Amino acid sequence: MRSRPIAIGVLALQGAFQEHIRVLERFPGVAPREIRRPADFRSDVAGLIIPGGESTVMAKLLADFALLAPLRQAVRNGLPAFGTCAGLILLAREIDGAPADRIATLDVTVKRNAYGRQLDSFATSGPFDDEDGFPMTFIRAPAVTRIGRGVRVLSMVDGVPVAVRQDNILATAFHPELTADDRVHRYFLGMVRGIPTRS
Repeated sequence: MRSRPIAIGVLALQGAFQEHIRVLERFPGVAPREIRRPADFRSDVAGLIIPGGESTVMAKLLADFALLAPLRQAVRNGLPAFGTCAGLILLAREIDGAPADRIATLDVTVKRNAYGRQLDSFATSGPFDDEDGFPMTFIRAPAVTRIGRGVRVLSMVDGVPVAVRQDNILATAFHPELTADDRVHRYFLGMVRGIPTRS
C-alpha cells in the first residue's frame, strides 16, 4: 500500500512562501500546504515552514487571522518548525533585547536588519552542520546576538550565528529557498521524519 504524502505547512500570509513550496515539490512523498487560516492547519500537518518577508506584517496577520496561538502551541508541543529570515524573527524569544510577542519559542535574541537595508543584501557560502559549501542569500537579514541554553549553532558567517537549532525548531538568517541547493530543506525534512543528525 502506498504511504500518504507528508504534509508540510507553509505559512502563506506574506513573503517568500511560494519559493519554499517550489523547493518542497522537488521531494517525492512531500505535500506542501499553504497555511492562511486555522482551518488549513489540520492535525495531519507534520511540519511548518515560516518564510522570509516583513516580520511585523506577518506578526499582525498571524494575530488577525487567529493563527498565532495555534501555531505557537503546536511548536511548543513539538511540531518541527523551520523559519527563514523573518521566520527566525517570529520564532525568536527576544528581538533586539526585548521579549517578543510572536511565536517566541526559540531561545535566542535577534537584531532585525542587522546587515543593513535591501541594497546591502549579499550572497556567500559556508558550512552547515559540519558540511561545507552551502550557498547563503542574505536579504535585510537578522543577526542572532544571544544563544540560549539548548540552542545549537549549525552555521556561522564572520563569527555570527546564521543557522541554529533547538530541539524541533530550525532557523536561518539566510534564504536557502532562493538557491538551487535544497540541502537545508532536506535537513528539515529529516527532522520531520525523525532522522538522526550528525551532532
